[in-house]
Amino acid sequence: MVRGWYTGASGMNAQQRRLDAISNNLANVDTTSYKRDVTVSKNFPELLLRRMDDDGVYKNPFGSADVAPIIGKIGLGVEVNELFTDFQQGSFKPTGSSSDFALEGQGFFAVETPHGERYTRNGNFTVGVEGYLMTKEGFPVLGENGRIFLQDSLYTVNKNGEVYVRPISNTDADPVLLDRLKLVAFENDRYIQKQGSSLYKDTPVSGPAIPAEGSGRPLVTQGFIEASNVNVVNEMVQMIEVNRAYEANQKTIQAEDTMMSKLWNDVVRIK
Repeated sequence: MVRGWYTGASGMNAQQRRLDAISNNLANVDTTSYKRDVTVSKNFPELLLRRMDDDGVYKNPFGSADVAPIIGKIGLGVEVNELFTDFQQGSFKPTGSSSDFALEGQGFFAVETPHGERYTRNGNFTVGVEGYLMTKEGFPVLGENGRIFLQDSLYTVNKNGEVYVRPISNTDADPVLLDRLKLVAFENDRYIQKQGSSLYKDTPVSGPAIPAEGSGRPLVTQGFIEASNVNVVNEMVQMIEVNRAYEANQKTIQAEDTMMSKLWNDVVRIK
């Protein structure tokens, strides 16, 4: 019976983590280029197989693995093994602003922050007071030659990310290639880490950022931004499923508690 409490409690904890992820997805449904989080759970058969096949226990930033057959300690229930970010492409929204960009395909813009280079899919940029192309938070957007200076210039960006400028004072002048947007990819982008403000950081598991070139380089579309990939209807349906699963685990614990009370108050008294 005591084990039943732990089984129900593990289910409630897993559903709570899942609800937190769904709530965060719904809160960011209108956040530019937001990528939804999905909880990945490990159920009892998987736990059992790991314990039978391996020989140790370790945890990593993205989940856990059971690698030792601990006789008599086989747990029932479920645990959250990983919080997975779904990088599925979001839809494009036109803005009409020349400083807004959307990426079509896998890849990220590179931006300069006080903590080092970070990466984003959020192309809702602006030209700052110092004349550089910047994020809304004030982080300079990087080109392959460094910061991109656009003050007092008319600029266009083609599909390859090449930035062409001409002076405002002479609109008839031929456009001049200024730089090319620095676009990067990762060997395992599933494991890059969210930093807030639509920024991502590389990790030892994801590998360092590598320049996106050739067929793997995403296309840049000027005057558009990428919407979040959150489907409100699907998230609401999942929220209902989570609530029902949580209540089922709660009732399991209540039933176990009732049986334990019966055991102590009736069976033990008879003996």
